[in-house]
Parts: sequence; structure tokens; C-alpha cells
Amino acid sequence: MSGLDSLYQQLILEHSKARTGGDLAGLPALASGTAGTGESHQLNPVCGDEITLRLSVGVNADGQAVSEIHWHGDGCAISMASASILSEIAPGMPTGPFHHTIDHFRELMRSRGKLEADEELLQDAAALAGVAKYPARVKCAMLAWVAAEDALRQAESGVE
Repeated sequence: MSGLDSLYQQLILEHSKARTGGDLAGLPALASGTAGTGESHQLNPVCGDEITLRLSVGVNADGQAVSEIHWHGDGCAISMASASILSEIAPGMPTGPFHHTIDHFRELMRSRGKLEADEELLQDAAALAGVAKYPARVKCAMLAWVAAEDALRQAESGVE
């Protein structure tokens, strides 16, 4: 294992244990039709990983941006690390670039290891690039990102 792979593996393990990001379990239930907020529950039936992610979008001088992410989940180290990393990089990101980041992450995961991660775009999520070599684990890495994409779509439809 190269030094970089070892560093990435350590980052994934740290995130899977620390699980940074807002704790959804401590928040009240989302009221139906809450403007600027979306919530998505995703399940990977193959391995049992699951996550519920709530994302809020606000408007600032530059337009719409992700204001916060809260999540709760249970699953393997890869799925929990992916959710943790996502919850660190998304807040403050304008929604357009966030859509682009999700698209790049999806393309990277589907590449079977043939694409290189754009580390500037993905930040710590670039550590998950090696997962693409293991098709059975791609859904684990994607789970939080699929939830975020769905919640973002909901949140954007409620922001004026």
C-alpha cells in the first residue's frame, strides 16, 4: 500500500468513527413543506447501510448556497465516512457547484478506478476514490451523496 493510500485509509477510518456533521437525531421532525429544507432517507438493501440526511439552502449575496447538513445513519466505515466528509465540505457551497461536486463524485465512483479525483473539488472526499475499484462498495460511498442530491432538489424547490 502506498503512503497516499495509507493516508486515505486513515482519513476514512477517522471519519467513520468521528462522524462529523450535524446530528439529525437531536433535531425536531421536519415539518412538511418547510421552505429551503429537504430530507431524504436512503437504504442500501445489499448491505443494510442507511442514512437520513437533512439539507438546508439559504440565499446569500452570491445566490443559493447549502447552509447546513444534518444526518443520522448506520452502516459500514465507507458509508459513514462518506456522510461525514460530505457534511464537512457542503455547508457554504453554492448550490450550482454542489450539484457539480455530486456529479463528479458519482462519475468517479462509476469509473472503476479509471478516473482521478479532482482533489480541489472533492477535498477530503477524494480519499474515497479507491472505492471505485470495488463495485460492491460503490453504493456504500454514494449513499449519503444520493441522499444529499435528493434533499438538495427538495430544498431548492422551496427557496425563492
